[in-house]
Amino acid sequence: MKKSLFLLLIILIGAFYVRLYKFGAPVADWHSWRQVDTSAVSRTFVQEGFDVLRPKFPDLSKGVSLIDNPQGYRFVEFPIYNVLQAEFYILMPQYALEQWGRLVTIFSSLISIIFLYALLSKYISKRAGLIAAFFFAFVPYNIYYGRTILPDQSMVAALLAGTFFFSNWIDASIKYKVSSIKYWVPFILSLILTAAALLLKPYALFFTLPMLYLAWRRFGFSMIKQWPLWIFLILSILPLLSWHQWMSQKEFIQGVPRNNWLFNGNGIRFKGAFFHWLFADRIGRLILGYWGLPFVILGILKKINKKENWFFFYFIISSLLFMTVLATGNIQHDYYQVLIMPTLAIFFAKGIDFILGRQEISNYWISRLVVVISIVFMLAFGWFAVRDFYSIQHPNLILAGQAVDRLTPKDAKIVAPYGGDTTLLYYTNRRGWPVFDRSFKAFKKAGASYIVFADPSPEELHFETLFEAVKIEPEYAIFDLSKPTAQGLKELKQ
Repeated sequence: MKKSLFLLLIILIGAFYVRLYKFGAPVADWHSWRQVDTSAVSRTFVQEGFDVLRPKFPDLSKGVSLIDNPQGYRFVEFPIYNVLQAEFYILMPQYALEQWGRLVTIFSSLISIIFLYALLSKYISKRAGLIAAFFFAFVPYNIYYGRTILPDQSMVAALLAGTFFFSNWIDASIKYKVSSIKYWVPFILSLILTAAALLLKPYALFFTLPMLYLAWRRFGFSMIKQWPLWIFLILSILPLLSWHQWMSQKEFIQGVPRNNWLFNGNGIRFKGAFFHWLFADRIGRLILGYWGLPFVILGILKKINKKENWFFFYFIISSLLFMTVLATGNIQHDYYQVLIMPTLAIFFAKGIDFILGRQEISNYWISRLVVVISIVFMLAFGWFAVRDFYSIQHPNLILAGQAVDRLTPKDAKIVAPYGGDTTLLYYTNRRGWPVFDRSFKAFKKAGASYIVFADPSPEELHFETLFEAVKIEPEYAIFDLSKPTAQGLKELKQ
């Protein structure tokens, strides 16, 4: 036991260390648009106070809901993640707000590692638990997404912890009476964590199937008569339903992103490209680095033990349902696969545990050498696939944003066009529009006072004939909408 916990501690320290790679880098790397949208809500909490029922971000455009959003409402997941990021920054401002966002995600990853280890140790073996913990800690894909400013890792952590305590409650329901506090402690912990997971990401609902299976295995058909299960169901999902009821009000509808496209908006579900992108490219190449795939397959084929039964296979069913139902979302965004990482870690661990425990496969040292070489190749090829995620492809976005922050009034509203990507707008530290979605006249009416371009093209530099230039550099150009030229006055009248 002490040896296993010591090895787990080593894995946790290593996981923390590798997630500090480029810790202080600007948030302008892979999927920066989604990261800055998340961080912008936290920044608004810092600047304007914690109005968690009315979260806001700087984007005032129609891009979110196709409806003007002059208040800048941002209604997606309930802002638990943002409250943590903002509160830690307020308490310890020696780290930047963005760094606190990364730290919240990093510690969420560490919590996931702990509960993955706990689940596999309970149902398979401590060795399997350590292997799963190692996988989750050091797969390059999960290292990158284990330090991005996104709520997905926090949801995974809450759900794994909730599943673990639910399994403990199932055990407690055999040992203790309802009147015992030992009966209720794991129940309440699981309830709180599951409700938090659903609020962090409603997609967590797909991954509650393992808990449903545990309840079925314990109670059978009589589970529908178990009033604690009804309490668990109602109280875990009620906060999510209340949040969606609140954000569906007419007052907030402009801040609710369109999401119908996530399901099968481009008709890709079950087509060849669907299987290629998810199973070959994302799972096979990006996450498992090719060489990890055989272990996952072997883990699926491994004979299950009595204690485990079909419990872990419900992680597979949950993952497949999630990827199938949200087909376009999973194809469009590779960070969606963060949610299936526990499943891959579990069956990767089962596969290697099977090899290490079966000496008839080969001799002792050859089997271990093959495992080590395969893991090294998996990590190496995974890193090759992920390394560019850290790159800042357009550093002038940051320079342009900082110039706006330095040269314009703090209450100015900015037009910062970048194809709808809000990264440039975020670094201006101003509210505004990340896309040209209206005329100059309409922008002026909405309160816009400056336009900024990063890496300005000749066409964008032509704006100097319409508005007075505040600053023009090779990296950026800023124009004052309140000071039009004669030609600009004509444009504003149209």
